[in-house]
Amino acid sequence: MDFLRKTPFHLSEQDVAWVTDTYESMSVEEKIGQLFCPIGYSTDVNYLTHELLDKKIGGLFFRDGESTEMRSVFDYAQKSSRIPLLIPANLEAGGDGAATDGTSYGKPMAAAAANDAKYAYRLGKIATSEGAALGCNWTFAPVVDIDYNFRNPITNVRTYGSDPEVVLEYALEYMRAATEEGVAVSIKHFPGDGVDERDQHLLTSVNDLSMEEWNDTFGHVYRGLIDAGALTVMVGHIALPAYQNHLNPGDSNRVVPASLSPELIEGLLRRELGFNGLIVTDATPMVGFTAAMDRQTAVPYAIESGCDMFLFNKDLAEDHRFMMEGYQKGFLSEERLREANLRILATKAALKLHIKQAENSLVPDKDALHILKNEEHVSWAKELADQSITLVKDTQNLLPIVVEQHTKVLLQILGDAKSNERVISTFESLLQKQGFQVTIYEKEDLFGGTDNVKAFKEKHDLVIYLGNVENASNKTTNRINWYTLFGMGNNLPWFVHEVPTVFISLANPYHLFDAPMIKTYINCYSNNNDVLESVALKLLGRSSFKGVNPVDPFCGREDLRY
Repeated sequence: MDFLRKTPFHLSEQDVAWVTDTYESMSVEEKIGQLFCPIGYSTDVNYLTHELLDKKIGGLFFRDGESTEMRSVFDYAQKSSRIPLLIPANLEAGGDGAATDGTSYGKPMAAAAANDAKYAYRLGKIATSEGAALGCNWTFAPVVDIDYNFRNPITNVRTYGSDPEVVLEYALEYMRAATEEGVAVSIKHFPGDGVDERDQHLLTSVNDLSMEEWNDTFGHVYRGLIDAGALTVMVGHIALPAYQNHLNPGDSNRVVPASLSPELIEGLLRRELGFNGLIVTDATPMVGFTAAMDRQTAVPYAIESGCDMFLFNKDLAEDHRFMMEGYQKGFLSEERLREANLRILATKAALKLHIKQAENSLVPDKDALHILKNEEHVSWAKELADQSITLVKDTQNLLPIVVEQHTKVLLQILGDAKSNERVISTFESLLQKQGFQVTIYEKEDLFGGTDNVKAFKEKHDLVIYLGNVENASNKTTNRINWYTLFGMGNNLPWFVHEVPTVFISLANPYHLFDAPMIKTYINCYSNNNDVLESVALKLLGRSSFKGVNPVDPFCGREDLRY
C-alpha cells in the first residue's frame, strides 16, 4: 500500500483508510464495474440508471452539452453512485469542451503561437474552472503530443507545436491551473502521437523514433510531467517499436498498441519513467485497439497489461461481460484487478471526492455556472486571439488591404466543418461593416461556362480563402479538397497573378503545402469569433501581427516560402 502515499497521490492516513476500506467492502461486480468509464449517449434518467450506473461504473463521460443539462446529469449520476465517479471532459481548448455555452478560448497551438506560457496557464484555468462548475473532476488534457509530421490528420493545432521544451513548459502551466481547480489531468497520448501520418482511430499508428530519439523528446516531456505530479496518463493505441522490441525482443514482428503492451505500460511507463498514478486507455472503439486482437480477449487484457481504466465501449454490457469472464477464467488476475481498483480509488481520494461526497458537494450549486464566459475569461480569449495570429508570409506586399482598392471581395470557405456557416457569415459581416462588397463563393457548373480572366478581374478586386479544415477523428488527411477541376471555375486559385489573394487558415497550420501559389498566408489556429474579429483588424492594418510559428508552416520546403 506504500504506493498510495507516494507521488502523485500523496494520500493521508485517513485517505488511505477510505481507499482500503472501500475496496474491502466492494463486491466483484463493483470491482469490475469500476474499471469502466463509458460515454453517455442520452440524458434520460432510465438510460443513465439501467444502461450505465447499474454496472457500478467508475467514471462517466459526456460530449459537450448545454451547461445546466450537463450539471443535472452529473449531479444525478453522483447521487446514484455508492462510490463517487470520475467525470472527465475533453477540456483541450476551453470550457466549451464540457459546455457548449462555455468559453471558447483557443487551441493549444494558439497558446504556443502567443509565445508566453501564461496563455497555457489561462487555457487550463478557463477549461478546468468551467468544467468543474458542471461537476467535471478530470480533464483529458493537456495534449502532450509533438507535432513532427505535418501530414498527421489528428494532431496539429491540438498540440503545443514541434518543440519538446515548449510542449513541456506549456503543459506544466496547464497542469498547474488544473491542480488549482481540483481537476486531475490526463497527459496524452502515450507513447506519443505526431510522428506517424496516420490516425489511431483508423489503425494502430506507429511512433517510429529510436529509443534515444524518444527519450530526448516524448520521454523528456513525460518525465517532466510525471515528476511534477500528473495524476493520470492516457495510453494511446500507438505502437513504439524501438522500446517494444528492446523490452521484448521475441515480439519484434508485431505492431503492438501501447494500450495492449505490458512492455510499454509496466516496463516503460511504470518502471522507466516512474509513473505511479492512474493509467486509462484511449477510447477503445478505435480501430487501433480493436484491430490488435479479438475484443473478448482485448478487454480484460488491457487491464492485465497494466491499464487501470477502460475508456468507452463498443457495447458496455458486452464489454462488461467480457471483463467479468476474463476475470473468472483467470485471464485478468486478482492482483491486477486489485491494483487497478486501488489506483482508481486513490485518484478519487487524491481529488477528495470521498470528502465531497460526504459533504454533498461533488457537483457545485447551480450558481457556480456563473463562471462560464465571465468577464475575465472573455477578455483572456480576446487577448489570445490578438497575440497568437501569425503572418506566415506576405511576399506580394499586399497588406494592409484597403477598401478603396480592394472593394469587391470574393470570400471562399474551405472544409466541411459544422462551424462553416457561423464562420463565413461572421467574416462576411465584419468585412461589410468596413465597406467591402462581399460575394460568397458558390459551387459553379463547370460545364456551363466559367469566368475567363477578364470577367474574373471585373468581378473581384480581392480573394480571401478561409481554411476551416478542423481536426476530426477518422480522417486519413486534414488537407484541402478543391471543388473545381484543373483550374476551371473559381475555387482552385488559378488567379493569384490576376487578383490579390489571401489565405487565412483557421485550423490546420500547414495549408501552404497545398496552396504554395498564394503569397499572403496567415495562421490563426482557432476559429472562434474572437479570432475572426482579430484577423479582420490585422488585415486592415489596425492591429499588428504578433504570433510566432510553433511549427514549420513551410513543411520543410523552400518553395513554399516565396
